[in-house]
Amino acid sequence: MFLLLALLIGVISGLRTMTAPAAVAWGAARGWLDVSQTPLAFMGYRWTPWIFTILAVVELVADQLPSTPSRKVPMQFAARIVSGALVGATIGAASGLLFGGLIAGVIGAVIGTYGGAAIRARLAASFGRDLPAALIEDAVAVIGAALIVGVMS
Repeated sequence: MFLLLALLIGVISGLRTMTAPAAVAWGAARGWLDVSQTPLAFMGYRWTPWIFTILAVVELVADQLPSTPSRKVPMQFAARIVSGALVGATIGAASGLLFGGLIAGVIGAVIGTYGGAAIRARLAASFGRDLPAALIEDAVAVIGAALIVGVMS
């Protein structure tokens, strides 16, 4: 169960880099994910969810700008992989499967990055512009992250 959740939260990282860490940090801070005795204990610290939430909001705004690079360029892709690894490892650590969660999160991030780009491109083509597709992707990422973390409450 935890490895599936790690994979799914990794997919969210592929869609929006900072949304998944924000959701997972809130879950850890609220005690839904007990990572207190793991190397990822910082995810449950008091300020961690706030920092990731601010970064997530900035990312949601920046994604709407035409100058934002593709998620598949090396820097953006690497950030999504790191984010997927972090959130997957955090979920895995809560069940004693840190490394397994890390791998699942990375795989999910790759799936989310490429799958999200393909689906968004199709949606944008059907709408005739990108903004509605981007907003749908934002909603899927935020709601999906909340549901995934909420399952652990």
